[in-house]
Amino acid sequence: MFIFMIVLFVVGYVLIALEHPIKVSKSATALFLGIILWVCAVIGGENLLVDTTSLREFMMNHPGSEFKEWLVESKLVTALGEVSSIVFFLLGAMIIVELVDTQEGFRIITDKIKATKKVSLLWIISILTFFLSSVLDNMTTAIIMVALLRKLIGDKKERWFFASMVILAANAGGAWSPIGDVTTIMLWVAGKVSTLNIMEMTIMASLASILVPLIILSFIIKGEIQRPELTDNNIENQLTPNWQRTLFLCLGIGALLFTPVFKSLTGLPPYLAILGGVSVLWVVSEIVHRKDTGDIKQRYAVTTVIKRVDVPSILFFLGILMAVNALTTVGHLGLLATNLDTINLPEPEKYYLINVIIGLLSSVVDNVPLVAAGMGMYSFPMDHYFWEMLAYCAGTGGSILIIGSAAGVAVMGMEKIDFIWYLKRISGIALIGYLAGAGAFIGEKAIRKHFEDNKKEQSVEVKNSQKNVENTLSEQTYVGAFNETFL
Repeated sequence: MFIFMIVLFVVGYVLIALEHPIKVSKSATALFLGIILWVCAVIGGENLLVDTTSLREFMMNHPGSEFKEWLVESKLVTALGEVSSIVFFLLGAMIIVELVDTQEGFRIITDKIKATKKVSLLWIISILTFFLSSVLDNMTTAIIMVALLRKLIGDKKERWFFASMVILAANAGGAWSPIGDVTTIMLWVAGKVSTLNIMEMTIMASLASILVPLIILSFIIKGEIQRPELTDNNIENQLTPNWQRTLFLCLGIGALLFTPVFKSLTGLPPYLAILGGVSVLWVVSEIVHRKDTGDIKQRYAVTTVIKRVDVPSILFFLGILMAVNALTTVGHLGLLATNLDTINLPEPEKYYLINVIIGLLSSVVDNVPLVAAGMGMYSFPMDHYFWEMLAYCAGTGGSILIIGSAAGVAVMGMEKIDFIWYLKRISGIALIGYLAGAGAFIGEKAIRKHFEDNKKEQSVEVKNSQKNVENTLSEQTYVGAFNETFL
């Protein structure tokens, strides 16, 4: 059953990748995969577990309980809580973006972007996404930027390409900030990295992971973009007063920016802040449009806006994360992390390689359990290079496949990007950027170590020189005193 679960997981991923050829929704496949893996865990029983420590503790605290009770009450409910917090965060962020979009709030930004050349627009969108993602989380940033792209680019395939680069930029931008990515937040909250150090030590690697693909693409893509044609609906929306657009844009961005502040102040999960933001925008929308009637009132109604949220993509996210949690509960991912530690290489090359492999795996398996397994395996001190590189690799490695990160899943759902299309056109560039960033991190560490070693040598030389001078002066003083005494 242990091997069978791995086979099921692989087959499920293949079916998700072949969604369009086989004409079966990836959301349906992901949901079925998440459920069937938990069923396998129940059937396999206690003998399926790699580590039974948690089970034994549960049995001690709940005398007379059985394996199924532990699996459901301790693991399934906990997993569902963790996944639901992400799902509700995604749902809230999507509703906020749709609310701002309905009020034409994003026009304030898109009207200022005058670039029509593909290369220029690609750089503007990518750099904007990179730095915005360091303040917001990468998933929220990706949702906002795709909403902007819909106003800037009319052609569907061209928008797919730009949206794919948003994924790369959002993941890269989130990796160097303590609040930009869920894995970096995990390391930060656990005291593995400090705020200023993680920013200083990973920003160059993160920049390399997006700048290298941008430079490559600058020599490949040509031409100009075509803005979307104005429909009757868009023309009507342009009658929205500027104050109204500004109000909802500020409220929407403010709600998203307030999320990390809310978490820091209260210690409560971020999805509560997002849902609170939804409620604020909902109330304001009701007040602003309370005198509207007919079609106008219906168009701005929040109940209408919510219907535009892509629920299948949220269900896809739910299914994938539940499937990964099933593998985590049984111990597949922990066993994988343990096997990685057996790599026979000297330090630091061994831990550099382990981090690179974790990043590659995070394009297939959710990076959260991989990082959690790494945190449980190692006890390096705060700001050790292993934690710094783990933040980079786990944060950016998911860009290699579109289903490898929360940002990728969100964009895939919003734009209906085909898995195979992304694999053919973006995965190679994303891999080059990922390896370039890893190389930049290792190179920067080597340079810093070289300068530190030189400083230490110079310090030793200065100390030796001072000691020699002191010895010489001491000898001279002794000789002078001897001469005065006896001669």
